[in-house]
Amino acid sequence: MNEKEIAEIRRRFRPDKNNISVLRGCCVNEKREIVSEFEQPLISTPQEETENILQVLRRTLSGSLNKNLMDIEFETQQVVDSEEHRLLAALRDSALKDEEAVHAFYQKAVRSLDLEGNYLILLVHDVYDIPYRSRDGEHQEDVSSEVYSYILCSVCPIKMTKPALSYYMTDKEFRNCAIDWLVAAPELGFLFPAFDDRSTNIYNALYYSRDIAENHTGFVDEVFHCPLPMPAAEQKETFQAILEDTLAEDCSYDVVETVHEEFCNLIAEHKERKEPEPLAVSKQAVKGVLASCGVSENRLEAFTEKYDEAFGKDMQLSPKNIINDKKIEVQTPDVTIQVSAQRRDLVQTRVIDGTKYIVIRADEGVQVNGVHVHIE
Repeated sequence: MNEKEIAEIRRRFRPDKNNISVLRGCCVNEKREIVSEFEQPLISTPQEETENILQVLRRTLSGSLNKNLMDIEFETQQVVDSEEHRLLAALRDSALKDEEAVHAFYQKAVRSLDLEGNYLILLVHDVYDIPYRSRDGEHQEDVSSEVYSYILCSVCPIKMTKPALSYYMTDKEFRNCAIDWLVAAPELGFLFPAFDDRSTNIYNALYYSRDIAENHTGFVDEVFHCPLPMPAAEQKETFQAILEDTLAEDCSYDVVETVHEEFCNLIAEHKERKEPEPLAVSKQAVKGVLASCGVSENRLEAFTEKYDEAFGKDMQLSPKNIINDKKIEVQTPDVTIQVSAQRRDLVQTRVIDGTKYIVIRADEGVQVNGVHVHIE
C-alpha cells in the first residue's frame, strides 16, 4: 500500500464515513488472562464516544511507511491453504460474527504478545464502496468500482490514572478524582486484506507498530507466519555500524556528511514529486556515493559483503530510516552539536598544531545559557 491508499482508508474512520456496525474485543490482564469480552454496536454509542473510538482505531493507520507501517506479504501456498490465512479470511468474510474464529484469534494474540500490564484487543469490520476514479484523478462518489471488505485490529494498552485533587465549582469543595482506566494509543495492529491499487489484495496485509525499535515479531509470526523487515531503529544502527567497520580510516566526517546530504536530497526530491510510493535506496546507490568520496575499492567490497550479510543482497532501505533529514548531529564524549540539515556548511573539521577540532562558523546570534554574547 502507498501513502494515498492508506490515507483513503484512514478517512473511513469518521462517524459519517464508515459502515462499521459493531466493535468487538477483549481485555487482557498482566497475567495474560482474558478477563472480559465485549461486543458494542457503534450505532447506539453516543457520538462523542464513537468519535473517540474511531480516533483510536484510526491511529493504527498512522506513521511512516516502512517505519511504523509495513507490508506483510503472504506466500501463494499460504493463501491457498494455511491456518493463519483461513483464520483471517474467516474473520473478514463473517464480518466478525464467526465466534470460533474470533476466539481463536484472541488466543493467538494473547499467547504471542509480550506487553506489560493490561491491554485491549479491538476488532472492527468495514465495507467500503470504492468510488470510481477517472483518468484525471477525480472521484465519482455515486459510482462504485468495487466493494472492499476488511478488518482492522488494534492492540491498546490500558493505563490507570493517578490519584489527583479536583475542585468542584458548583459544590465549592475539593474532592479526590476517582481512579480509572484509560485506553492508550495503539501499540500495534493490522489491516487485512491490503488495499493495493485501490483494490482488495488478499495476498498482503498492512502491519502497524508504534515503536520503531520493536516490531513484536512474536505476534507477527503467530498471526501471519510471515517475516517482517528489520525494525527502523535497528536498520539505522546496523547501517551506521557497517560504515564504521568497513570504511575504517576512510570513515571521515566528509564521507558521512556526504551520505547524509545525498539522502536528504533524495527525500526532498521524492517529496517534491509527491510520489505515493515510499522512497527506497539500493546498495548500489550507496556504494556510488561512497565511491564519489574517494573510498577505496577494497573498502567498497567490504561494505557490500557486510551489507548483504545484514540486510540481504536485494534489500533496499528507506533513507528516512537511516538519517534525520531535519538535522545533522556531531557528538564527542563531552559535547553534542545539532545543526540544521540545510546548514551543514557551518560545521567543518580542522587539525591545528596536531590537535583535532570541530569548527563552527558563528557570525552572529550566538547565545550562551540564553545570553547573547559577542565573539572577539
